[in-house]
Amino acid sequence: MNAREIALRCLQRIEHDGAYANLVVPAALATSGLETRDRAFVTELVYGTTRMRRACDAVIDRFVLTEPDANTRSVLRLGAYQLVFAGVPPHAAVGETVAIAPKRTRGFVNAVLRKVSRLHMVWPDEATELSYPDWIVDRLDHELGAADARAALVRMNEPPPVSVRDDGYTQDRSSQWVAATVGAQPGERVLDLCAAPGGKATAMAARSGHVGAFVIAADVSPARSGLIRDNITRVGADAVAVCADGTLPPFVPASFDHVLLDAPCSGLGAMRRRADSRWRIQPSTIDELAGLQRRLLAVSAELVRVGGSLVYSVCTLTRAESIEHPTPAGFDIDPAPPEGTWRPYGHGWRVLPHDDDTDGMVLVRYRRTS
Repeated sequence: MNAREIALRCLQRIEHDGAYANLVVPAALATSGLETRDRAFVTELVYGTTRMRRACDAVIDRFVLTEPDANTRSVLRLGAYQLVFAGVPPHAAVGETVAIAPKRTRGFVNAVLRKVSRLHMVWPDEATELSYPDWIVDRLDHELGAADARAALVRMNEPPPVSVRDDGYTQDRSSQWVAATVGAQPGERVLDLCAAPGGKATAMAARSGHVGAFVIAADVSPARSGLIRDNITRVGADAVAVCADGTLPPFVPASFDHVLLDAPCSGLGAMRRRADSRWRIQPSTIDELAGLQRRLLAVSAELVRVGGSLVYSVCTLTRAESIEHPTPAGFDIDPAPPEGTWRPYGHGWRVLPHDDDTDGMVLVRYRRTS
């Protein structure tokens, strides 16, 4: 199969079967036999078309009177993405996409894509233009203000930059800043309570190639704990992976110098990496996750020794999942600015995706005083 055929198969898995883009694409490429350039093209087509699904549909639906079947809809989205967003020349985008359409609808696909290539799109609203659900645009407008919300949403429609640590681990810089903020020193004991896939844990255990703290990296999923273990082995970090429920951790109270709680969250600051997440997350999920985060925060606090620190982080941008959580009893807020490009945010810190071309995150650092 050529690059467009593989991309279409991936899109069909994502759109029809609920598969995750970050799992489907690597699996498809692993057996594709494609050259590097074509592999990159597949990745752009799948991630880009998935991100811009709503916008592609709006472009297409100007010329559709009867809803096409699901496979034809996927082909149309793939073609529209190439024409409107990827800068592919119209003759290639139309011709090559029509060639992989179902035979019985090739004429229809050809007609629609040719019209898309010729007629300028007037967007009905911001959410359609930027290709997000209405509620996400409304929520970020409320949380960030209109200007920052639009800048963040635009940036999260762009592919993320590749950041590689000295030990060869690929990790977004904002995540590296979180690990650095923990301030783990050699000889200290650190718990990363929700650690998969292990990026922050390995960073704390061996920062910049130097010997770091001893880190216990926990995750509730056996499969994800195995992924942590593999990454620990790959970078040679002084850490151990364990499978443990963060709400019922099997650790002695007050036994860690530092605890990092990189909590499960809505991921509204990292949608550029998770192409399909904007179509999965629901408004109610934020409230559900906020409840889980509060439980994890309370349990994490019990594991920190007096004088030690607790760092809470989430790759989202909402107050409900960050600064609205109460400070644990016996803890004070550590006001020291964290490493990296952060804005003060309540009693914590926030980086927006367009501040320094990173994932959006919120971080709060606590110090146990009693």
